[in-house]
Amino acid sequence: MKRVINKAKNQVLTRLFLEFYGKLASGGALLVICAIVSMILANSGMANSWLHFWQIKLDPHLPGLHAHSITHWINDGLMTIFFLLVGLEIERELLIGELSDRRTAMLPVIAAIGGMLVPALVFFIINGNHPDLWRGAGIPTATDIAFAMAIMSALGKRVPLALKVFLTALAIIDDLGAILVIAIFYGQGVQWLWLTAALGILGLLLFCKRNGLKTLWLYLPVGLVLWYCMMQSGIHATISGVMLAFAIPFGKNEEEASPSSYLMDKLHEPVAWFILPLFALANTAIPIHSGILETLTGTLSLGIAAGLILGKPLGIFLASFLSVKMKITQLPSGVHNKHILGAGMLGGIGFTMAIFVSNLAFTNPELVELSKVAVLCGSALAAVAGYVFLRVAGKE
Repeated sequence: MKRVINKAKNQVLTRLFLEFYGKLASGGALLVICAIVSMILANSGMANSWLHFWQIKLDPHLPGLHAHSITHWINDGLMTIFFLLVGLEIERELLIGELSDRRTAMLPVIAAIGGMLVPALVFFIINGNHPDLWRGAGIPTATDIAFAMAIMSALGKRVPLALKVFLTALAIIDDLGAILVIAIFYGQGVQWLWLTAALGILGLLLFCKRNGLKTLWLYLPVGLVLWYCMMQSGIHATISGVMLAFAIPFGKNEEEASPSSYLMDKLHEPVAWFILPLFALANTAIPIHSGILETLTGTLSLGIAAGLILGKPLGIFLASFLSVKMKITQLPSGVHNKHILGAGMLGGIGFTMAIFVSNLAFTNPELVELSKVAVLCGSALAAVAGYVFLRVAGKE
């Protein structure tokens, strides 16, 4: 009987994973198109109009909220919804998914840690003599889950399903790590009164969750207040999305309807088909002038690109290899070391999170643009390398 129950549970989890994976993969293709279109427009006869559009100031006329550019509202406002979805996915994985079993979870957890530390180390090695650039070390540490899944999807049955699960879990943990990096290293000076208010609101939501209150229309409006407090606190406002995610009630088992699963289902499509494409359009509107091209060989660009192309696969592979050798973890059935290396290459697709961190790392617009170009170049090379490697390696 226990075997039958476990088999049914695995079937449900596989279905949930495939649904999540399919939505991310399809959205990744649109991200590529939006990035290409935006860069073309930013370097065409329409460049002035296109670049001006994203800098138009919008004033909400609300206390404490000032006029900001369209790009700023996308990055600080709409992207909070993206982080909310990421938080909900992390919560599900921790409770009923690939991260719910400690032994199963350890491989992608350790791989993700290696995949964050080594790219940062590579960046520091290249930029060791340039302390003014050290804030860029967080840029090559993140994996774009949508792009990575899109490339993995294109490989079809050439790679085992277990490898897709591994890369998805790794990318989710990677996102959590990136969120912590943003919260710790890229704040703008903590306003403790506002942060205390935000934590108080979070505590109230957790109290409601603990006492069985499951009305979404309680959590979402209060979550908006939480976002406002985080906006004023000096810690990046998007972190409120993750905080809210863990306060929203989740079902006790994989089939139970809950506010968390309902919200996840409703958010996938708007995030994949509207928010992330809009983010890509706004943040890849980069004019490629001769000055940027000349500085692409500088240490900042090389540190970011090398972190993504070399640091990511090296960190993910070495961390996985050593943890298996030390018998801390084990490779999933049908997955071999070459698959882990190929997945590590795809982990070098930084795009969304790397561009997001680029906006926070520097105040100099030229350094921000240069970082974004380096992210795009590094991510493109990582995508091609990972795809070709896994296609040649095939499925054993």
